Amino acid sequence: MTRDGMVSVAATVDSAKKKAAQASRSWILMDSDGEGTILDVDKYAIMHRVQIHARDLRIIDPMLSYPSTILGREKAVVLNLEHIKAIITANEVMLRDPLDDNVIPVVEELRRRLPVRSSANLAQSEGRKNLGRNYDAEPAEEDESPFEFRALEVALEAICSHLDARATELENSAYPALDELISKISSLNLDRVRKLKSGMTRLTARVQKVRDELEQLLEDDEDMADLYLSRKLAATTSPASSAAPNWVPASPTIGSRISKAGKTSVATFHGNDDDVEELEMILEAYFMQIDGTLNKLNTLREYIDDTEDYINIQLDNHRNQLIQLELFLSSGTCSLTVYSLLAGIFGMNIPYSWNDDHSYVFKWVVIFSGILSAVLFLGVLSYARFRGLIGT
Repeated sequence: MTRDGMVSVAATVDSAKKKAAQASRSWILMDSDGEGTILDVDKYAIMHRVQIHARDLRIIDPMLSYPSTILGREKAVVLNLEHIKAIITANEVMLRDPLDDNVIPVVEELRRRLPVRSSANLAQSEGRKNLGRNYDAEPAEEDESPFEFRALEVALEAICSHLDARATELENSAYPALDELISKISSLNLDRVRKLKSGMTRLTARVQKVRDELEQLLEDDEDMADLYLSRKLAATTSPASSAAPNWVPASPTIGSRISKAGKTSVATFHGNDDDVEELEMILEAYFMQIDGTLNKLNTLREYIDDTEDYINIQLDNHRNQLIQLELFLSSGTCSLTVYSLLAGIFGMNIPYSWNDDHSYVFKWVVIFSGILSAVLFLGVLSYARFRGLIGT
């Protein structure tokens, strides 16, 4: 084999390795005890594990651009919220890119909040750490929220806090920059405000997408019912539904049909299948938070618009002052032109009969020309003031 052929084969192998690396993505698998396991699997293994279709998996593909989405499937919830891309089932969470700087705090929060612990157990564990002895506390009720709701709440809290922090940082930078622009209009300040406005527009679009998704979810009880994975799992494992096959991968159509059919099945978890109050309360809380962030950005946008209007007014005022100055200069130039015309006429070598005997007449010509020029200048200014062309 020639050298060129060997190089071509090596390039092909490297290309195949790169494609394989791209197909294999890093995930972290969090169980109900908060224990995490790093996985490096491809999309087919993910689809087989959580039983979702490829079109659902593409929603959380970082190489593709999809808006913020919360999709309920038969056995999983597909979550795409900015940098948080996860698949939630009834007893585990698969989070994409766990080593990302923005995802690491989410992993830590999931590890802390996924295990079901009572307040008494927490108090006892803290007492053992601090005092080194048994700590007696009254028994308390455990957190009975479904696993998927605890995971979803962590994701919503993380994304809402992240966007609110970005909005606060933008506010802290924008307001001083706008005040400085008002005090001094310069190219540097204008460019600074332009960049801040562009960043605010992008951040507003991101916040609006999350808000719209939560609003759309709150308006549809069937979509919220699809997120009750533990309820559907309990219904499928009950004796009334144990004979039904459950190996078919979930799809939007099948999921919605099963969700509608489940309304007549046995009640599990918190009431019947029509009860979405618990999830609705969670979503409303974070909807109010993200709506507050959006209002904060809208207030900043209004302040920027007011500042732009004020700057335009100032620029118009400066433009009017320049027009007035130009009018003064033009009037003065016209008056001096008349004076120069008279001086030019009488400065020519033309014999005058009164030039020899009445040489004193020249000074009257000069005086008369100056008075005529001054009168012409004042007349132009008076007319401009009378017509409102210049200020009083």
